[in-house]
Amino acid sequence: MNLADPTERARWSAYLGEILTGRKVIVGFGVLAGFTDDVALYKAIGAQKPLLIASARGAGPIPDDEDAFVCFFERDELASMTEEVRSRNVVARHLPDAVLRAVEEYDPDGEALWDLDPFVENSPILGRQVYGGRPQAWMSLEDKLVAEEVWAAIDAAAAPSHVVDVDLEKLQAASLELDKGDGTVWTGDARDGINGAGDFVRWVQSDAEQLAAYDFFTSRCDKVRVMPFLEGVPCSIHGFVLADGTAALRPMELSMLRIMATKRFVFGGMGTTWDPPAGDAAEMRELVRRTGEHLRARANYRGGFGIDGVLTKDGFRPTEINTRMSGGLKNLARILDSDALTMMQVNLVAGRDAAVTVLDLERWALPELDATRMGKAVAVTLKNTIEESRDIAVTWDGTALTRADDGHLQITMGPMSPGTFATIEVASVLRQGDRLAPLNVALMRFLDAEFGCDFGPVEAAPDVR
Repeated sequence: MNLADPTERARWSAYLGEILTGRKVIVGFGVLAGFTDDVALYKAIGAQKPLLIASARGAGPIPDDEDAFVCFFERDELASMTEEVRSRNVVARHLPDAVLRAVEEYDPDGEALWDLDPFVENSPILGRQVYGGRPQAWMSLEDKLVAEEVWAAIDAAAAPSHVVDVDLEKLQAASLELDKGDGTVWTGDARDGINGAGDFVRWVQSDAEQLAAYDFFTSRCDKVRVMPFLEGVPCSIHGFVLADGTAALRPMELSMLRIMATKRFVFGGMGTTWDPPAGDAAEMRELVRRTGEHLRARANYRGGFGIDGVLTKDGFRPTEINTRMSGGLKNLARILDSDALTMMQVNLVAGRDAAVTVLDLERWALPELDATRMGKAVAVTLKNTIEESRDIAVTWDGTALTRADDGHLQITMGPMSPGTFATIEVASVLRQGDRLAPLNVALMRFLDAEFGCDFGPVEAAPDVR
């Protein structure tokens, strides 16, 4: 199948869409603006008008009333992005009364499907089948400690590490052994559910930092992974486990920033304008293939996944696996055909034949992804700084962002539950080879100055390759 041919891809997309065509769909449990693309997709494939279960408005355009029903629910105040993500599974299993009423009014016959994000287990809810979630066995693969088992099983070139109990003496001994001069990084397990956005990651050097990290983990985890601090460009590589093998896509920069004074990591955006050396990119793609086949054998895995890590002076060193249609994969899909790849993922997770081979996908995707680059700087704070969505025109001088009525870039901001989300599409001002991270630094400094967001003196990681 030649997916570069619009006619053939349209036939493939129509087949993939059959899984939802004519069906009622209940969508949750994120912000309303995050459902806008989903609503357009349902309309395109002929699903019925969906019911959206939202926690807040969010940033950017929202679906029109004529295209979707909307039910808002109140969420308890949350202290981190990890708590926000974990809360979605809790909401799914303990639906608020307002949501129960909305579901029964929308679907009195119980025939609708749930289309949920991958942070929700895909067992039935209110007797209705769940798509978009994933099995618990696949979710558990995101534990950073499990990732170490995967690297060992496939003989990956990974950094040395020790997994130890949350015991101060054991943590200090592991750090003493593994410290190469820049300290060590401690990462907590997923005992109580998935953690992300760097919330359960601590860069420690001093005795005081070790004590603070120990105090954090002691009530949240049973075990901690200790590894040397890895200097270099944070990046990721993605793929899809298909019926005949694993398709590998192209590398992506992750704008994981840091504050040197406090050794704190700050999650930002992602982009593909930056390229690692060709040899490193080839090794990253081979790592995806081997990992995908291991996931298939280990958990009967199907669908998209990503590997995050750092491009160090010695090459790419993986640090975690995200067994889902991650943010990176969604951004790559927008370059290719967001609707088709979104529905391919739905079909694969549901156990339905996606009618595509590794050769089909790679022959289409790789040239397109190399030819068209994306960059999205992101800033997320749990501090509530605005009450409604807004757009701000800005200019970029290579160092800072400045307000300008005729600015060539636009920051989109909006409230989330709780906090504030801001993003800016930047591919138009970055050339091939440019890093995204410096512009993400500028976005956070702009938000601090203009809205008091308190990101602090963030810095970009250096390219040491």
